[in-house]
Amino acid sequence: MSTNSARRRNAGPPVLVTLLLVAGMVLAACSAAPPSRGTAQSVEGRRTAALAPAAAAHWTSVHNTTAGLHKIKHVVMIMQENRSFDDYFGTYPGADGLQGRMGTCLPKGNGGCLAPWADHADVNGGGPHDRRAFYADVDGGRMDGFLKAAIVARGHCADPNNPACSNNNGLDSMGYHTGSDIPNYWAYAKNFVLQDHMYEPNHDWSLPEHLWGVSEWAAVCKNRQAASCTNFHGQKQMGKAPANGFVGNGVVKLRKKPTYAWTDLTYLLHRAHVSWGYFVKQGTEPDCRSDAAVTCHKAYQSAVTPGIWNPLPNFVDVQQDHQVGNIAPTTTFLRDARTGHLPSVSWVIPSGQVSEHPPGRVSAGQSYVTHLVNTIMKGPDWKSTAIFISWDDWGGFYDHVQPPTVDSNGYGFRVPGLVLSPYARRGYLDHQSLSFDAYVKFVEDVFLHGERLDPATDGRPDRRPDVRENNPALGDLSYDFDFSQQPRPPMLLPEHPRTTLTH
Repeated sequence: MSTNSARRRNAGPPVLVTLLLVAGMVLAACSAAPPSRGTAQSVEGRRTAALAPAAAAHWTSVHNTTAGLHKIKHVVMIMQENRSFDDYFGTYPGADGLQGRMGTCLPKGNGGCLAPWADHADVNGGGPHDRRAFYADVDGGRMDGFLKAAIVARGHCADPNNPACSNNNGLDSMGYHTGSDIPNYWAYAKNFVLQDHMYEPNHDWSLPEHLWGVSEWAAVCKNRQAASCTNFHGQKQMGKAPANGFVGNGVVKLRKKPTYAWTDLTYLLHRAHVSWGYFVKQGTEPDCRSDAAVTCHKAYQSAVTPGIWNPLPNFVDVQQDHQVGNIAPTTTFLRDARTGHLPSVSWVIPSGQVSEHPPGRVSAGQSYVTHLVNTIMKGPDWKSTAIFISWDDWGGFYDHVQPPTVDSNGYGFRVPGLVLSPYARRGYLDHQSLSFDAYVKFVEDVFLHGERLDPATDGRPDRRPDVRENNPALGDLSYDFDFSQQPRPPMLLPEHPRTTLTH
């Protein structure tokens, strides 16, 4: 896949005349510094810093304001599974984590309580992580329902792979991993960027999260026309089976024919001649395709099979644009990374075995991600690449931060977020409010000069309720980069590091 030269063009300079006409208050906001992210901030200070700059609502593109953004030629989004921020980075120094909350004792629901505890087990269980579980865990803002939900779920489910279930007795939903358990992830945080307010884009399980990751929406459609799609409202649609077979707490019957009719990001990329690839590791899916199921067989996953983690083959516009061939095995991604042929935009999706989704091993996921990163870093494209690493949902694991309400769809719980690049800031803690919307926004700013998945302007209108990338509460990933610094060399890590994980 070739990268079109158009994506290398710099955006034009800001329109100064327009800026001069903006009200004084807005001018002051536009000149404001980016949010402070110093580790010495108080919790209240971090809450304030979590908001995007006031000027963000008035930016058409950071391409116009961030010198050097054009140095990024490749964006790689590595998505793992089912970990909350507190589960992996709750004890990371300076982060908005578990410090001061170790005595927080969450009720078990049947008497007694349990506080956060260091869990060094390589295989975890977590808890239910569908839409019902989100509301149960938040518990009206008390953030104390995680343990009870996990214990109850285990008592009513027989299949650990069902997103409505727990993989063990539920107690490890209050467990957290230390830096010695996941040394490579912590090394990336210490040497590059850790985001401690990265939220799921909506409060649900894997399929909606992956739909948001490629399209900024999760909807139900009556037919193959975008105008027939309506916003997914979860339990209001429970038990119904619309034409595309997607319901968050109902039936997921993925079909061979394309049935996601709304517009996804690849439509804009293809139209602008920007190369992209969606890379899927062959193996199994961990989640059942029905949230209501008690047991299920693990479904097979590959680049050519539509699935929970591979929704793009079911998008109508991907089929119409003849772009299905851009969905390829992970082996293709690794070859492209080694030879300097990465597409401009890449999504990299795991199989169940290396996803860290319970009961997948933490160590297996860390080794898999390290192999991906090392391969990129050793390749010719490292010098112009931005790597974003995150986990698609919280997996039922405890997180103490109540998600902000940005619109009717979300956000969901915090998940870890890492940024690796030759231009990434060193040892940087980003406290902005972010979600997977920020990844789409960054891609649009780097390669599309700020064009959005906006039904009013993208030429393929659908009925999405808002343009998430323009939400003023959303931070900006450009702050995680320093394009004035000398490009940083690769930081190669052992793919099988020594850990304190117990098998």
